Amino acid sequence: MQHFRTDGRRLTWTGDGETLVVDPWGADAVRVRASVTGDVLDTDWALLPAPDGPPPAIEVDGTTARLVQGRLTVELTAGQHRDWQVGYQVAWCRVRFLDADGRVLLEEHGTGGALKLRARDFRAHVGGDHRLVASFTSDPDEHLAGMGLYQQDLIDLKGSTFELVHRNSQASVPFVVSSAGYGMLWHNPAVGRATFGRNRTEWVAESTRQLDYWVTAGGTPAQIASAYADATGHAPMMPEHALGLWQSKLRYASQDELLEVAREHHRRDLPVDVVVADFFHWPHMGDERFEEEFWPDPAAMTAELRDLGTELMVSVWPQVSVDSENFADLSRANHLVRADRGLEVQMAFGGPSMFVDVTHPGARAALWELCRRSYHEHGVRIFWLDEAEPEYGRYDLDNYRFHAGPGAQVSNVYPQLFSRTFHDGLRAAGETEVVNLVRCAWAGSQRYGALVWSGDIACSWEALRRQVVAGVHMGVAGIPWFTTDIGGFHGGDVRDPAFHELLVRWFQMSTFSPVLRMHGDRQPSRPVTAADGSSRMASGAPNELWSYGPDVERVLTGYLRVREALRPYVRTLMRAAHEDGQPLLRGLFHEFPDDPHAWQVTDQYLFGPDLLVAPVVHPGATSRTVHLPAGASWTDVRTGEVHAGGTRVDVEAPLAVLPLFGRDGAGAELRDALRAAS
Repeated sequence: MQHFRTDGRRLTWTGDGETLVVDPWGADAVRVRASVTGDVLDTDWALLPAPDGPPPAIEVDGTTARLVQGRLTVELTAGQHRDWQVGYQVAWCRVRFLDADGRVLLEEHGTGGALKLRARDFRAHVGGDHRLVASFTSDPDEHLAGMGLYQQDLIDLKGSTFELVHRNSQASVPFVVSSAGYGMLWHNPAVGRATFGRNRTEWVAESTRQLDYWVTAGGTPAQIASAYADATGHAPMMPEHALGLWQSKLRYASQDELLEVAREHHRRDLPVDVVVADFFHWPHMGDERFEEEFWPDPAAMTAELRDLGTELMVSVWPQVSVDSENFADLSRANHLVRADRGLEVQMAFGGPSMFVDVTHPGARAALWELCRRSYHEHGVRIFWLDEAEPEYGRYDLDNYRFHAGPGAQVSNVYPQLFSRTFHDGLRAAGETEVVNLVRCAWAGSQRYGALVWSGDIACSWEALRRQVVAGVHMGVAGIPWFTTDIGGFHGGDVRDPAFHELLVRWFQMSTFSPVLRMHGDRQPSRPVTAADGSSRMASGAPNELWSYGPDVERVLTGYLRVREALRPYVRTLMRAAHEDGQPLLRGLFHEFPDDPHAWQVTDQYLFGPDLLVAPVVHPGATSRTVHLPAGASWTDVRTGEVHAGGTRVDVEAPLAVLPLFGRDGAGAELRDALRAAS
């Protein structure tokens, strides 16, 4: 009886109506697909084409087959059992993954004998697609990290469950790294759930056409990160004009107001790389242009900013109001997301609106053309891609239909394709360095120059702590460019000393992050009125470094000087992200996977390989305890005191001090700037 077939590269099993395929997909990686509706599909949601290379070693021996791809071995075991309820033999095939030493990394769940469990459980929907549950067993004591941006405070994800859905301040990137030595990408943009229990791992797709995932083996998290970048794409090299301060608030209401902020930075000798024209600079949502009364000469604005050493970033939303001058054309061309039932309106902020369907190539081209004419031709080369989840009024994702398929089946790819719209457009327009700020991401977003921020989070200490964790997991999930609203987004009174403390601590942490970016809806807000007396979206309180009084200004400007001193190191980290897929903001486990405490620390991180950052994340705290991983010596960068690794130290941290430690003597070039800031 023939169970398997191979063409020398691909291993295929068929039985009981199912087709299971294993393909080599990288030096130490494979792609696994299964379908119960015919041949597997060559979807390219996030994975790049399989690289050329020598064929894998494939052995078939009766009911067992093995495919060896570098350090990863895939073992397939076929069998059948008589189902007395249906009266015939039922075929099955179980998949497991082993490392180069023959140790099992991950394996599909067994049948359980009389339990009749299915590791690949397809449940048909009316119309032909399926709900899929894929079940695996793994080391119950493994540690897990990744999965993107969730507002939670766990570093080790073992024992956790996550919805595979994007929301404002949630970006589901379904790639996970295990301390056991493997990484796994759930290559499926469907709405679903991932559960990492001690007794089993389950991936659920509520609607899908096939099973599709990618697995790699690696001896360290760094090796796995490199393999994942090769499979899904490397981030570009971050432009030099993005390595310093990004200045923003909700919102600069006019060209004059925005320019005056940049001029004041220049007068104060405070470098600012990017300044932002936020939302509602347009007449109607979806017009994708400046309102002339408030922004009379965009080309002159970008030219003056560039003379000051500053780039302009402009906010673009994927929403199109029914009142927009572009609504009729986009609707007529079927370039808007549709509803399967009820009203077509998907969002009501700023008036009833619908979202551009960026899964449609024509819609992507149309959106970029609008922005090219209105922004890029005036000198804008950085875009703020807000609402990228997209943020529906209600997240009834099964009600929305895209060019690429039903919402329940394809929704999660939306932010990746939103980033692609502007990346590809900018490249076609001649830009060679692309970075765009975006509020959400999915697997592969990094290759489109996506700088992801953590959304509209609260101005709270809890939110600050969660951003440390979020940054670590985003890096593991292959998104090396990550940032947050310094101080949080919602609220924050510029007159409140308690908020001043939070802002200072957040700024200190952000100094040692991929991008240092001021933003937030500061209070008290200010009304904005047009010449005819009609109202416009309000402007928040000032949010510049000097807006919070001289004491706060002194600390913030001091850490801006630290950031400038850090620029050569940041540039080096950006190159490592570009060339080797390494995150900038790293969990301690990334460099020290054998230190058991490194998988548990939630309030520290490594900025690159050499700087250990221990931000103060509790109100009123003027000291803290720091874990120094075993395997290196650690120097307090500010004081020069040296500590052995594998220890915990108590350090003083008054408001102007950020505890920072250099690995094996690193960071000495920052000492003077740190001392000046404190």
